[in-house]
Amino acid sequence: QFKTSSKRKRKRPLPADDDKTETVESEVDALTGEERPQGSSEPAARAGWNSKIEYFLAQVGFSVGLGNVWRFPYLCHQNGGGAFLLLYVLLLLVLGIPLFFLELAAGQAIRQGSIGVWKYISPKLAGIGYSSCVVCFFVALYYNVILAWSLFYLGNSFQYPLPWEQCPKQGNITVKECERSSPTSYFWFRKALDTTDSIDEVGSFNTNMICCLLAAWTIVCLGMFKGIKSSVKVMYFSSIFPYVVLICFLVRGFMLEGAMDGIIYMFYPKLEIWADLQVWLQAATQVFFALGLGFGSIIAYSSYNPKNNNCHRDAFTVSFINFLTSVLASLVVFAVLGFHAKVKVDACIMPTFNSSDSSPVAAEVYSSWFKEYGSKVSANLTDCDLEKEMQKGVKGTGLAFIAFTEAMSRLPGSPFWSALFFLMLLNLGLSTMFGTMEGILAPLTDRFKTLAKNKTKLTIFSCIIGFVIGLLFTQRCGNYFVTMFDDYSATLPLIIVVVFECFSVSWLYGADRFLDDIEVMLGWRPPIIYKYLWKYICLLAMVGLLAVTTIRTFIKRPTYTAWNQETASNSDLPYPDWALAVLALLILFAMMPVPVGLIHSFLQDRKKPSRDTEAGQYSIVNTDETPMTELDFRNGVATSMS
Repeated sequence: QFKTSSKRKRKRPLPADDDKTETVESEVDALTGEERPQGSSEPAARAGWNSKIEYFLAQVGFSVGLGNVWRFPYLCHQNGGGAFLLLYVLLLLVLGIPLFFLELAAGQAIRQGSIGVWKYISPKLAGIGYSSCVVCFFVALYYNVILAWSLFYLGNSFQYPLPWEQCPKQGNITVKECERSSPTSYFWFRKALDTTDSIDEVGSFNTNMICCLLAAWTIVCLGMFKGIKSSVKVMYFSSIFPYVVLICFLVRGFMLEGAMDGIIYMFYPKLEIWADLQVWLQAATQVFFALGLGFGSIIAYSSYNPKNNNCHRDAFTVSFINFLTSVLASLVVFAVLGFHAKVKVDACIMPTFNSSDSSPVAAEVYSSWFKEYGSKVSANLTDCDLEKEMQKGVKGTGLAFIAFTEAMSRLPGSPFWSALFFLMLLNLGLSTMFGTMEGILAPLTDRFKTLAKNKTKLTIFSCIIGFVIGLLFTQRCGNYFVTMFDDYSATLPLIIVVVFECFSVSWLYGADRFLDDIEVMLGWRPPIIYKYLWKYICLLAMVGLLAVTTIRTFIKRPTYTAWNQETASNSDLPYPDWALAVLALLILFAMMPVPVGLIHSFLQDRKKPSRDTEAGQYSIVNTDETPMTELDFRNGVATSMS
C-alpha cells in the first residue's frame, strides 16, 4: 500500500517561473536538516526578454552563423545538390527539431543555464553543463579570430583598387609567390596571415592580427557588458543586417553572366547519393552544428522566456529560418562563383585552329579537345572545366577570403561589395559569439552566487582571458591552430554532450514525465512521437554519429591543409605527434566534467549514508523496480546541491 501511494506522489512538475530557486533550496534544506539564516538575501528575479522579437533575434542570430555561408553550400554541392537538400530536411525533422525542442523546453521550464538544468534533471550527470561551458570557451577562442580576420579585410576594403586585385611587384618583377597562385591567395596567405609552411614552424606574432583580435574582443565585451539587455540591442543590427546583404548579393548575382550555371551545378539532384553513408553522416553533422545543439546557448536564451511561451512552435520556426538562410546563402555563393568560374573559363579558351577564324570555341568543345590532345601539345595549356573551377576553394576560409573575394574584385564598384560582404561576416560572427558567451556566463552566474553578483566583472575577465589565450592564433602558424580547434575541439565533445542530454531526459528523468512537465508549462501535451524520437531515434542516431566520428579520428591520422610558399599551393600534411597530444588533451579536458561530476555525486552519497534513515520514507525507493523515481531525484538534488 505504501509503494502504491508513493508512486502516486512520484511526479513533480518542473519549477514555475518565480519559485524555482526557492523550491530547490527548500527541498535541500528539508532533506539536509539545515536552516537558512534569517538575514540571507534571496536571489534577484531572473531577467527576461522585453519582447518575443528580441528572443527570436537572439536564437536566430546564434544558430545562423558563418557555417551557413561557407559550409552548407559546399556540402550541398558536393553531396548531390537537390538530393542533399531533401536529405537535410528529413534529418532536420527527425533529429534536429526534436533535440532543439528538448533544449528549449528544459531551459524554459527550469529557468537556469546549462549547469543548473542538467544538475536539476539528473544530478549524477551534472557535469554535462560544465562540459558545455568548456566547449563554448574553446569555440569562442578561435571564432573570435575569424572575426579578427573579417575586421582586417573590412579595413582593407576602403581603398581602390582593392589590395588583392593585382600582384605586387618588386621593382619591375612580379612577386613569384603571387604569380604562381593568384592575387587573392597571395594577399590571404602572405599579407593577412604571413603564414608558415607548417604548424611546426611557429614564427613571430602578426601585429596586425593582434590589433584586430583586440578590437574583436572589445566589441564582444561591450556587447555583453550588461548581459542580454545590452547584447540584444546589438542583435537588432547584427541579426538583421546579414539578410539585407544576402538579398542585395542575390539580386546582383542574378544579373551576372554565368550565375545560372553556378546555381544549376549546385542544385542539380543526384538521387543516387542517398545510397552513400558518408552523405548521411555529413548531413546529420551539419544539422547538429547548424542548430548549435549542446553548446548550452539555446538553453540559456530559452531560460529568459516566460513559463507559458510556446517553445514547440519556436523550435520549428527557428530551425526552418536557419535552413532557409542556408539555402539563401547557397544561392548567393554559387551565383557569384558561377560568374567567377565563367570569367576564368572564358579567359582560358583558346581560338580555333582555323587561322581564318579567330572566334573562340565553346568551353565544352575545348574541354573535350584538351582531354584528348592536351598532353600532346608542348604549349602551357590548361583545361577549361566550369565545374572544376567552381570546386576550387568553396569551403570555409577558402570561400570567404579567396574564391568569393576574387569574384567580388571583378564586379564594378568592388570596394563597396567587399566592404558589404565582410561587414556581413562580422555581424554573422558577432551574433554567434554573443550566444556562445551567454552559454558560458549564464550557467556560471546561475550556479555561483558570487559570480552572479559580479557578472560585469566576470564578462570583462572572460574577454581578457579569451584575448590572451587567443594570441596563440595570431602567430604566423595561427591559422593551422584555428583549423585544429575548429575540426576537433568541439566536434566529439559536443556529440557526447548531446548523447548524455538525450539519455538523461528520456531514460533517467523519463520522457513521459518530461512531456508531463511540458504539458503543465504550455497547457497542452506535445505529440507522443517525441517520446520515441528522444528515447530511440535521436539517441541511437547520435550514438552512431559518435561511434563513426571516433573511429575515423583514431583510424586515419588527422591532417590539415598547409600553404607552401615555394610552390605557392596548398598541401595536406599530417599533424605532428605533439599536435595530436594537444588534440587529445582538448577533447579530454572538455569531457572531464562528466565523469568527475558522476564520481563526486557517488562520493557525496557515501559521505551521508544517514540521509535515508533521517528521511524514513526515502529508503523505500530501492525496493521499487522503477529505474529512476521521484524519490531518487529528490535525494540526488539534495546530494548534489548540499
